[in-house]
Amino acid sequence: METDNIKPDAFVPEVKKAVKRSANRDNEMQVDGDDNGAAAELLVPTSSTNSGPNRAKRIRSEIRKVSVPPHRYSSLKEHWMKIFTPVVEHMKLQIRFNMKARQVELRIGPETPDISNLQKGADFVKAFLCGFEVDDALALLRLEDLFIETFEIKDVKTLRGDHQSRAIGRLAGKGGRTKFTIENVTKTRIVLADTKIHILGSYQNIQLARRAICNLILGSPPSKVYGNLRSVATRLSERM
Repeated sequence: METDNIKPDAFVPEVKKAVKRSANRDNEMQVDGDDNGAAAELLVPTSSTNSGPNRAKRIRSEIRKVSVPPHRYSSLKEHWMKIFTPVVEHMKLQIRFNMKARQVELRIGPETPDISNLQKGADFVKAFLCGFEVDDALALLRLEDLFIETFEIKDVKTLRGDHQSRAIGRLAGKGGRTKFTIENVTKTRIVLADTKIHILGSYQNIQLARRAICNLILGSPPSKVYGNLRSVATRLSERM
């Protein structure tokens, strides 16, 4: 029985078929290697670096979009060259205004020396759209430790109607005198946009200006706020 099971003729056709299949497979693999092998070598790096989610993340990180409020369209058009020149010539970024999306788009160019310039350019455009003058917003491009803080009157105290209007009047003062005094003492720039308040300056100076503004919103008389500001400012100058 064992000799019947190990007849050599019984395995000859199967061996030939196996050889043919392996030969065909070898031929097929050679064809794939000739045609698609080079394509596979080209597709591997592109799929890992230039396509898929990695490329999408990289593109998103290289673009900043700043929405333009409707009331700032005319001023943006008027001062466009003052914004365009420092962003393109000094920061080496690419900038455009998307009319359809109503956004200012900034992108890194081939000559951009540092990727952090993209965030600086976006902060510069955002500062202008918040209401700051172009010359004041340019400080964000030149200096490192400058920030913009935004808050609303309702974040400090809930006021409605005439009470809210009087609070805004206390912040501005007669002819803007109160706002200018806070700016000069704290070395900041302040924009009063209805119920929103934007402060541009260093972190410590922003805290001083915000404390003074909050005291005015809560009802403190301006003379008391001035006195507190001057005492704190002299104390800080002595430390420096």
